[in-house]
Amino acid sequence: MTLSTRRSARRAARREARRALPLLRRLLPTWRMCLGAVLGALLIAVGAFAVLYVIVPLPDPNAQAVAQSNVYLYADGVTEIARTGTVNRTDVGIERIPVSTRQAVVSAEDRTFYQNRGIDLKGMVRAGWNTLTGQGMQGGSTITQQYVKNYYLTQSRTIERKGRELLIALKVDQQRDKNEILAGYLNTSYFGRGAYGIQSAARAYYGVDVSELTLPQSAYLAALLQAPSAYDVKTATPANRERALARWQYTLDGMVQLGFISATERADAAFPDPIDPQPATGLAGQAGYLVGVADDYLVTNRILDSATLKAGGWRITTTFDQDKQDAFARAVHEELTGELDPAARPATDTDVRVAGASVEPATGRVVAVYGGPDYAKQPYNDALRQDNQIGSTFKPIDLAAGISSHRGSSSDGLPISTETRYDGTSERPVTDGPTPYAPPNEDDIDYGSITLRQAMVKSVNSVYAQEGVDAGLAHVRETAVRLGIPADVPGMDPANTSMTLGTATPSALDLAGVYAALANHGEAHRPWSVAGLERVNPGPGQLDVPDLPDRPATTALDRGTADAVTDVLRDVVGPHGTGAAALDLGRPAAGKTGTTDANLSAWFAGYTPELATTVGLFRENPKTHAKEPLAGTAGYARINGGAFPTRIWTSYMGDVLDGTVVRSFDLQPTEATKWPGTTGPSTTPSTTAPASASPSATLAPSPPTGGPGGTAGTGGTGGAPVPAAPAPTATRRPTATTGPGSTAPDPVITIVTPEPPTPVPPTRPEPTQTQQPSPTARPTSTRPTTEPGTTSPTRTPEPTRSPAPPPTGAVKPPSTSRPPATADPAGPPPA
Repeated sequence: MTLSTRRSARRAARREARRALPLLRRLLPTWRMCLGAVLGALLIAVGAFAVLYVIVPLPDPNAQAVAQSNVYLYADGVTEIARTGTVNRTDVGIERIPVSTRQAVVSAEDRTFYQNRGIDLKGMVRAGWNTLTGQGMQGGSTITQQYVKNYYLTQSRTIERKGRELLIALKVDQQRDKNEILAGYLNTSYFGRGAYGIQSAARAYYGVDVSELTLPQSAYLAALLQAPSAYDVKTATPANRERALARWQYTLDGMVQLGFISATERADAAFPDPIDPQPATGLAGQAGYLVGVADDYLVTNRILDSATLKAGGWRITTTFDQDKQDAFARAVHEELTGELDPAARPATDTDVRVAGASVEPATGRVVAVYGGPDYAKQPYNDALRQDNQIGSTFKPIDLAAGISSHRGSSSDGLPISTETRYDGTSERPVTDGPTPYAPPNEDDIDYGSITLRQAMVKSVNSVYAQEGVDAGLAHVRETAVRLGIPADVPGMDPANTSMTLGTATPSALDLAGVYAALANHGEAHRPWSVAGLERVNPGPGQLDVPDLPDRPATTALDRGTADAVTDVLRDVVGPHGTGAAALDLGRPAAGKTGTTDANLSAWFAGYTPELATTVGLFRENPKTHAKEPLAGTAGYARINGGAFPTRIWTSYMGDVLDGTVVRSFDLQPTEATKWPGTTGPSTTPSTTAPASASPSATLAPSPPTGGPGGTAGTGGTGGAPVPAAPAPTATRRPTATTGPGSTAPDPVITIVTPEPPTPVPPTRPEPTQTQQPSPTARPTSTRPTTEPGTTSPTRTPEPTRSPAPPPTGAVKPPSTSRPPATADPAGPPPA
């Protein structure tokens, strides 16, 4: 039998054997059929790839990425804010780029660069697997692929673009030298600060030519490539700064791993702090701050990435109202800048900074921000920074969490309401807290038994430190995040009792969003600042214009709880509250003051039904960026939230609401929050002098405007004696006077040596729904020419008063043996 005959016989036998199998088994392909299909598919794929490799040409460099200016417009869609986006790039040859810089970039971005063929299939598979298994979004692109994307293609994320990137990367690797590819990548990459290319980056971050870069500097610039704007340590959030430092260390470790540097050189490398950002031209005045807020919104919401945005070619219509923006800058100048005298007081009146933001509660639209006096002189946007504690402006969140928790208070076990009574003794240890904490009240005042409403008006620290623990610190944190405080800001750890008094550090814009949610009956909008986005000169091959995200409201609090908090905050902006200076607005308003330990910052956050605005004040060393106390600013011993911040807020809100209809709060507070025996809120009862008070004790003057605000460790005072429901007697040690505008009537008996009284004009009654001022005329300010704490219009601080012998049962005498308050390890020590 021939070979051919034997083969035919075997095939016939196999066919007969297959026919004998069950039908289902016969339908399954044999291994020979499977192997043939796989080999056929591979042949087709290889053939298709070969054809595509031949027919896909290298496109013209930058043919689809022509750099243009970005145009930023006010909310009217016509008035220009600024033009930016011209690419800042100077190409340099590979010979001018230090070897250490090239090695750092390879170590950070593509450690197989000198071995791969333009693409790294193993790396792509690994990155895809890590992404799928929840280890974070990772990319497997080589330096060659990134160069192709930057130089030939666009930044769009499509399968078609990725396929072309792979093919072109293979061609480029075959046709170009590795050094040529690396130089092209370094000349086209974006490093942040508007710098394209390694030469511009060296100038922007270190003020040197690229050839002068050191090893540590090179490693930092290489680290920036992963997240250019986020990893700029001069402007980064604390969390992003840590990530940037970790990326810098990763780069150096890679250089050791690849044999570029020794372990000794690695150990000797110290982080090279970059220079401060230099302002871009054309962004002077407020323009640069507005552009920064709009850019931050586009990038953080992943509408555009930093490189695409900075490359230019976009028309961006913002939400900013030009009149409101001008009014904010004017208010800061009139109420603060005009009172500073750096020549006379260089140690206290220099480097005073203001952060502010204004948001529409019903929409979340950002209508104005204050990031600084002039972007050309101060290129830091203080409206966005997240490194200032907000102090007692956090207390409304404590109250909201307590009401919504339905948990009992530690005092009576009943559900927490605005009328729940607490012990307001200064330095009373908090019970059941995760860490020891016994915060003092401001001026060490003891209030005795006091309601949460009264404690908010007086900004009593000992009360809200305990109430926050009763509400549950995890629930307080959850409430804060729902209202709009970012979850990752420092000071939001429920493992630390001090969180209740405002150790959190949200930005002024974040805080404005929180108070806007309270004004909107608990419905929260994340503040947004871009209303329209389009290409300036659209044409073939241009990027598609991404859609702006929807902006639905989320329910942060039920209406009853939110309105109950507003009801209480209206009393803060009352004749007896720490925010009394805001009465000059002449229309219904609610708000809260805040002053932090060591007087490092002061805040006022408040709202009317139509607008929520925050104002923060702090001082910062321009070289070290360390915070400095506000004490002594403008000649005052202490600056509280009820002083300059409230005055700026009132001036701004008065300007922008002037001529508009006066609106009242439409409140539907939870029934349990109303005063017993009444159908609505009442004025806050204030303290009265004990009958046993010594005749030498004199009642402190009752000035007309806001008193000191509460603090993260220091409290607030407010309220003058008025005939009202009985309230606990508050006592305090004598103290020096506070700052400007700290003129809320004092609710306590103060022991002082006789001295001439300060003239006190009458206070303005709080507007109500039945007695409203004319919507077209703003009330004349009642702020005295010479305010408390001064001896003349020059505002010389009043000397510290000497205490007289205390009357029995009226004042707790000073004691040098009294132990200090127990400070929470994670929070600042009590002032």
